[in-house]
Amino acid sequence: MRLIKGIPCQPIFRDGCVLTIGNFDGVHLGHKAVVEKLAERGRQMGLPVVVMIFEPQPLEFFLGDNAPSRLSRLREKAMRLEKLPVDDLIIVRFNKQLADSEPDVFVDQYLINGINVKHLVIGDDFRFGKSRLGDFDLLKKIGKIRGFTVEDTGSLHKEDARVSSTLIRQVLATGNLERAKALLGYDYALSGRVVHGDKRGRTMGYPTANIALFRKNAPVNGVFAVIVTGIDNQKIEGVANVGVRPTIDGRNKVVLEVHLFDFDQDLYGRYVTVHFKHKIRAECRFRSVDELKAQIVNDVAKAKAVFAAQVIEDNGL
Repeated sequence: MRLIKGIPCQPIFRDGCVLTIGNFDGVHLGHKAVVEKLAERGRQMGLPVVVMIFEPQPLEFFLGDNAPSRLSRLREKAMRLEKLPVDDLIIVRFNKQLADSEPDVFVDQYLINGINVKHLVIGDDFRFGKSRLGDFDLLKKIGKIRGFTVEDTGSLHKEDARVSSTLIRQVLATGNLERAKALLGYDYALSGRVVHGDKRGRTMGYPTANIALFRKNAPVNGVFAVIVTGIDNQKIEGVANVGVRPTIDGRNKVVLEVHLFDFDQDLYGRYVTVHFKHKIRAECRFRSVDELKAQIVNDVAKAKAVFAAQVIEDNGL
C-alpha cells in the first residue's frame, strides 16, 4: 500500500481510481466491508483502490480536546488498512481552508483534478464543504455531469446494531472487550513507543513499560490483562493501567503503563502494541502508596488467572 500525503496538483491516477472517504477510526468490520466492496468495484473497472482520510479528524479540528477519543492513531490506521485490499492511502490535512471550501470546489480540486475519481463509495450521511452543505445527493448530481459514479457504502450490523466507531467507543467505555472485539474483528489495542517514565513501578517491585500515547483521552480506562507484541515476535502477557494515575500525580494526559510477566529486557525506544484482553477494574485513587502496592499485587494475580483460564479453555480441559 502506497502512502500519499496531500492532494497533488496533477492527477496521479491517469486512468482514474475507485475511492472511499472517511475517518476509518479503528478500521472496524464496517470499514472492512466498505473496502471490500470498493475493491470489487476496482476489479470490475480495472482501477486502483484508494482510501482518503483526514488528519486531524474533522471533529478534532472543530472540537479540540472535547472531540470523542480516538480508537486509533494515524499509524495504527495505516497498519490496519495495509492488511486490506487498499492500493493507496491518501492522507489529507484537515484545516480551515478545507473546512471553508465550497462543496463543488472540494469535488473539483480534490476528487476530480487531484485524483481523477471514477467511482466513489461513500456513506449516505457523508457531509463535506463549507457549513457541511455537500451531501450524498450532491455528489451523485455532480458525478453525472463530471463522469464519476457514486454508491452508498451500506451498513454492517452485528447483534441488531450498526457497526460504527461511536458504538465501539461506547462498548469500550463499559469495559466489554469481548463485544468490542466482535465489532472490530480483533482485540482492541493501543500502540506507541516505550519512553522513560519516573521509575515508580520499579521501586514498588513491578517495573513498567511506559508507552507514549500523545493524547488527553482514550476510549479505555482502568486496569487490564493484556498481551504485548512488537518485541522479537513474542506475545508477552502482562497487566496494564490506562489513565491519569490519580494516586501518584493526577496528570491531565492519559498514561499507558504495562508490567510484563517474566520479562526483563530494555525496551526503551521500541514500538509496541498492547492488546486488551480482559478488564480487571476501573482506575481509582488510593489513600496511600502502600494501599496502591497491595492493589497491584492483587491486579497481577487476577491478570495471571485470566491467562491461566484461557490456557485451560484452549486446551479443552
